[in-house]
Amino acid sequence: MNASLLLWGVLFGAIGSGFMLYGKKQKAPVPLLCGLALVVVPYVIDNTLLLVAAGVALSALPFLYRP
Repeated sequence: MNASLLLWGVLFGAIGSGFMLYGKKQKAPVPLLCGLALVVVPYVIDNTLLLVAAGVALSALPFLYRP
């Protein structure tokens, strides 16, 4: 565990909690699930580069996927 991994995890966790609140209020499943994934992913991934790639992909998914 290093400082950059911790800071990226906090950043993506904050973005994820915002997505979860938005998805719950709007009853939109894509932002809700992406937010949940953004909160959980920092606990699972130990590689900083992989964490940033997964976080950016999950953060962009609600903007790119419109059902």
